[in-house]
Amino acid sequence: AGLNIVPVTTRAEDGFRLPPPEAFERVITPRTRAIMVCSPNNPTGTIFTPEELQGLARVVAKHDLFLIGDEVYKEFTYEGARHTSLLELDGMAERVIVVDSISKRFSACGARVGALISRNRGIMEAVLKFGQARLCPPTAEQVGAIAAYRMDPSYFDPIRIEYQTRRDTLYAGLTACPGVVLRKPEGAFYMIVKLPVKDTDDFARWLLTDWQVDGETVMVAPGDGFYATPGLGHDEIRVAYVLETEKLERAARILVAGMEEYLK
Repeated sequence: AGLNIVPVTTRAEDGFRLPPPEAFERVITPRTRAIMVCSPNNPTGTIFTPEELQGLARVVAKHDLFLIGDEVYKEFTYEGARHTSLLELDGMAERVIVVDSISKRFSACGARVGALISRNRGIMEAVLKFGQARLCPPTAEQVGAIAAYRMDPSYFDPIRIEYQTRRDTLYAGLTACPGVVLRKPEGAFYMIVKLPVKDTDDFARWLLTDWQVDGETVMVAPGDGFYATPGLGHDEIRVAYVLETEKLERAARILVAGMEEYLK
């Protein structure tokens, strides 16, 4: 579509908090049309506060932009953290666009059914034209999505508890290693981990080819693939706590032992 994406970088040392409004204003040009955020965030697990989002909303209004929110992880929040939808922001009804999906919320990754929500009639009319050209997802997936959305919200209560337990397990295992920098995620089911290595691409390959404990190893995602800015993330990995607690404990031990050996 000829879009040029300009990143505004968050940092592990700051807990991947949303940068201040002036950081966004510095990169706005006459060609800028929208700002997009993801909260709860993939890959960091950070949930942006109402104050952070309202500050961003003021920038959007000042420069006559749209504010796009990826909110597919909104059900997965921990320890009382609350997700704030962009649709809740004051005075932003005509500027906010929210994208959503059933794939993460209902663990239905194979069902490619999503949604776009906006109170801006012009936006929705344009989207419907694209929808007519694209036709629609398979009927079976639509029927499944309808059934999923009809479930009681309490469906997510035990899932949140389980993910929080898994998060705490992995966090405890990884923070036992000196030199590791990470923050406990507030939502979603990912965490970015800064390691005391220079090249996590090489480390990830080494884990698969040269390291094992009792015949097992771990596979991690190098962090540079999650940055739009070249040169960032080379000392970071993303991990997803989607396995059972026992497996996460074992994986953390293997990873920590492997890193100690790799650094010798």
